[in-house]
Amino acid sequence: MFSKTAVFFLLTSVTSGFVVPSTTGRRSTATSFRASTISPDDLHLTRKVIRQHHADSDAENANASILPDVEDEENYPKNDLMIRAALGKADVERTPVWLFRQAGRHLPEYTAYKKEVGRNFLEMLSYPEDVAECTLQPLRRYDVDAAILFSDILVIPEALGIEVTMPGGVGILVPNPLSGPEEVETRLPSIDEISSTFVDEKLGHVITSVELILKKMKEEGISRPLIGFSAAPWTLLYYMVGGSSKKNVEIGKTWLREYPEESKKLLNLLTKIVIEYLAAQLDAGAHMLQVFEAMGMMIDEKNFYEYAMPCLEEISEELKSRYPNVPLMVFSRGASFANEELSKLGYDVVTIDGEVDRSTARNTVASRAGLQGNYDPRELILAEDGSKTVESVQESTREYLSALGCQRLIANLGEGLGGKEDPALVKAFVDAVHSESEKMIKA
Repeated sequence: MFSKTAVFFLLTSVTSGFVVPSTTGRRSTATSFRASTISPDDLHLTRKVIRQHHADSDAENANASILPDVEDEENYPKNDLMIRAALGKADVERTPVWLFRQAGRHLPEYTAYKKEVGRNFLEMLSYPEDVAECTLQPLRRYDVDAAILFSDILVIPEALGIEVTMPGGVGILVPNPLSGPEEVETRLPSIDEISSTFVDEKLGHVITSVELILKKMKEEGISRPLIGFSAAPWTLLYYMVGGSSKKNVEIGKTWLREYPEESKKLLNLLTKIVIEYLAAQLDAGAHMLQVFEAMGMMIDEKNFYEYAMPCLEEISEELKSRYPNVPLMVFSRGASFANEELSKLGYDVVTIDGEVDRSTARNTVASRAGLQGNYDPRELILAEDGSKTVESVQESTREYLSALGCQRLIANLGEGLGGKEDPALVKAFVDAVHSESEKMIKA
């Protein structure tokens, strides 16, 4: 049962819109009231009921305009196909598509630009003009339906004072990871220090990049959504204690087993900064958010539900309470066992990796969420036997769309582009998604 405080707060929220902010991308002043007036348990229950209230309203108005509070905003994209598909409030005329790592190594213009500025990937992230250029490159080449911020998941550890390097040939590393549980206290800020101000101070270059991307898109006449993103807390913990995605792969699980309290303390800290970081991206103008549990394969099911899932739930609940109409997408790579539960947390889209059986994917999330991902990027790499062609990509795309259905789907990959893909085949996939889905929908 709700306490009297929670009931009052809930009634105020639903009837007057006090907690449900307008979708202009600005933080509501209700946030401080919420935090200081009701208990955490009441807040948790209140958010769940409010979320259900919005879901019921959405079901009753499925054919109403999608985002009435946002569509008049200057920042709202003319191509809103991704937003409509993500929220699932009305059928789309064709399936939207974008690509994990659509900017970067597979593009010759990216390689040329890196050479021109003389900076490596990690260095470019500190230069908003580099971030904007790299974000826009795939939009100039492909008819993708969204841009995604050109960045990296490890900017958050950097903001917390953990060194991140890119020595070359081995990917991004954390050379001095947390060596023991005591360093959660001695090397990191306290959770009380994490705020929007902290994010502005430590990650201001990323937020400036978001603003510059939108400015450049407007200058170039590109009106598509911009996706902001962050790694999820478990993935961040994994890097912060292990240092690498390829070495010391058991250290993360060792921490959970041997230091459960310190692990939860670290995850709580990371959850708070992820929320504030994503909120800052929205406040800067981003239209959608993607949460990446990139190291889902590095945690077993029991520990995932005990440690990772509560963080993902809190992220969804808090962001949906602040920005109820902003689409949230989640990807638990290598942990598809969690997809059904993830679909119950308020995320609008659950991303499926390449291991997910397409025949069961829809039933897993039911009507609670849309789907994203699953297309095999190996189809986009030229083969010595000549088997990978524009025609083969078109055929595999038809199979993909037929299996998953064209509605409430965001076409994407089961994992990111690795750099060996042929741009002509990537273009063939993007174009085929649009043309084939349009035919299927009309039929």
